[in-house]
Amino acid sequence: MSNWILIIIAGLFETAFAFCLGKAKLSTGQEQYWWYAGFVITLCISMFLLVKATQYLPIGTAYAVWTGIGAVGTVLIGIFLFKEPASFLRILFLFTLIASIVGLKFVSEYCLVLK
Repeated sequence: MSNWILIIIAGLFETAFAFCLGKAKLSTGQEQYWWYAGFVITLCISMFLLVKATQYLPIGTAYAVWTGIGAVGTVLIGIFLFKEPASFLRILFLFTLIASIVGLKFVSEYCLVLK
């Protein structure tokens, strides 16, 4: 179970590095460099946690869940903080992505139990 928590935290850090990248794009001067530094730091933390979790979880499932969490988080940050559009289709596909992430986690646990 703790490996799934690592994947969730790694996905949140993926969202954080995307946020830093977005803020760096909107910034200038010294502030921009701080956002890029935040990007590099959160990127390294996210990758480190992903590597640790994949030592015990199937790589395909772990990577897909990590990417999915980052994608969902990044879309939500885009909508709420960067004022990106929240159209019906965008929200619909966001929910299908969340359902796919949850499904992969459960299928992965089911396959591990059968071994």
